[in-house]
Amino acid sequence: MEISAIQNLDIAIHPLDGLETTVGDTPLLPLNNLTRQLSPRVRVYAKAEWFNPAGSVKDRPALNIIRTALADGSLVTGKRLLDSTSGNMGISYSTFCASLGIPATLVMPANASPERVTIMRALGAELILSDPLEGSDGAIRTARQLFEEHPDLYFYANQYDNPANWLAHFNTTGPEIYQATGGEITHFIAGMGTTGTITGVTRFLRQYKPEVRVIALQPDNALHGLEGLKHLGSTILPEIYDPDLPDRIKTVSTEQAHNMVRRLAREEGLFVGVSSGAAAAAAFQVARELEQGLIVTVFPDAGYKYLSDKNIWKDQQL
Repeated sequence: MEISAIQNLDIAIHPLDGLETTVGDTPLLPLNNLTRQLSPRVRVYAKAEWFNPAGSVKDRPALNIIRTALADGSLVTGKRLLDSTSGNMGISYSTFCASLGIPATLVMPANASPERVTIMRALGAELILSDPLEGSDGAIRTARQLFEEHPDLYFYANQYDNPANWLAHFNTTGPEIYQATGGEITHFIAGMGTTGTITGVTRFLRQYKPEVRVIALQPDNALHGLEGLKHLGSTILPEIYDPDLPDRIKTVSTEQAHNMVRRLAREEGLFVGVSSGAAAAAAFQVARELEQGLIVTVFPDAGYKYLSDKNIWKDQQL
């Protein structure tokens, strides 16, 4: 595949049109104000994934999982899409399933933010709330049990193990980043939840720029407040994760992420979610180590689904 053909890559597997055609091609934003104290030869950019139609990076894998299943016959008329979610993937599933007329059943921990619950129910999804003390692993186990008990009723999308997840990022996110930076990217940083983003983007970038440094980030402990991210050492490991891909794994505390969310709002005018704050915190840790480089990270979503979290906005008058 020629580099010049990157702009023509598409995740379309099934000939669909409408809302689905608006996924991807999100802007790459420079973080100019927060980088003023860094070396002038270090640049930091963030992929603003809330520009996707359902508001997060999860639109990419959700759409590719659905399209792949429609194309290979796994998702047929009469079956419901079933999966576990911590929130954003469920909103993406709900959005595209509503658009395509596909019923959806989603399992989510009962302590998920009320904004997420309201959005998914508004989009017509059936929600099953799992034990909040078991976190995302409990939701995974509940979804697996439902599928085992009713295999004829459900298409189990299985985002943690489904290769269509990371392929969405290999086919879209990676090429978009490479093209937007003119191939000058030196460091890529992304959080790990399903690990689809870090897996797909890294596999693409390594084809065209093998020397690019890849830093994966995760919460600093099992008990954290970073929705969408997983502490891989204490949870069910996604089958799509390849531990040989990242050059480094950095940890970010909940407090560091919350602080960066507030700084991004006040200093950059970017109202982002907690996983975006964690990504920014890791990006600036790396940036401070460099004399020269072009760092790209991913901001998975905006902050509107986190307004009820007083831990983030504890010093704000909301």
